[in-house]
Amino acid sequence: MTRILLLGGTTEASLLARALAGSGMEAVYSYAGRTAAPVAQPLPVRIGGFGGVAGLVAYLKAEGISHVVDATHPFAAQMSRNAVAACAEADVPLAVLQRSAWQAEAGDSWTHVPDIAPAVAALPDSPARVFLAIGKQTLAPFAAKPQHHYLLRLVDPPEGTLPLPDAAAVIARGPFDLASDLALLREHRISHIVAKNAGGAGASAKLEAARILGLPVILIDRPALPPRRIFAEVADVMAWLGHAGTERGV
Repeated sequence: MTRILLLGGTTEASLLARALAGSGMEAVYSYAGRTAAPVAQPLPVRIGGFGGVAGLVAYLKAEGISHVVDATHPFAAQMSRNAVAACAEADVPLAVLQRSAWQAEAGDSWTHVPDIAPAVAALPDSPARVFLAIGKQTLAPFAAKPQHHYLLRLVDPPEGTLPLPDAAAVIARGPFDLASDLALLREHRISHIVAKNAGGAGASAKLEAARILGLPVILIDRPALPPRRIFAEVADVMAWLGHAGTERGV
């Protein structure tokens, strides 16, 4: 029997959830639980972590999961690593639904960095107005450059005080469009953007806006992950699910 665990939290995961629901395949959608009001899904939903690799292995076995699809954010590295290890241990096929990374175009001024610390270091020493488009998990390191004003865009209102001395937060959920991102950058007089190379269309407007306004972008590269079977389209994942019955392992 086919029973799918969909590790979600992205636009691509929601598209796949709709396809799975329409196909009649049995599936469970898993949210990490970092968003207070996650998007409703047409599948049974579980929220929260699994308890590491061992916990995920136990879940796969207890729930009779036959296939896992990792459609988490490209920067959810720990969950993706756990999925690789757990599926290998449980002998459950794993596929990844992942949006393509952004590529620089003519007119872009991008500085690529491998992680958060180099992104902080890449900011200028003189005061700047920085759009931190990196979510809420990795804000604290930017306090090392307190001379800057930081603009944050968050899905949920921050709990408590922001870990930055001079910061403002805009609460909004994507996808975002070019007109609104141009207006945002102009209104807040942004001079620099720090973003993660999440890829996809839903959050690319800020990069288009930066190109138009001639703003430098510090782009954090995706984390290195073990080799995995990766698909870019929902249809390809559905085709794999339809023909993966004899495939085992990662």
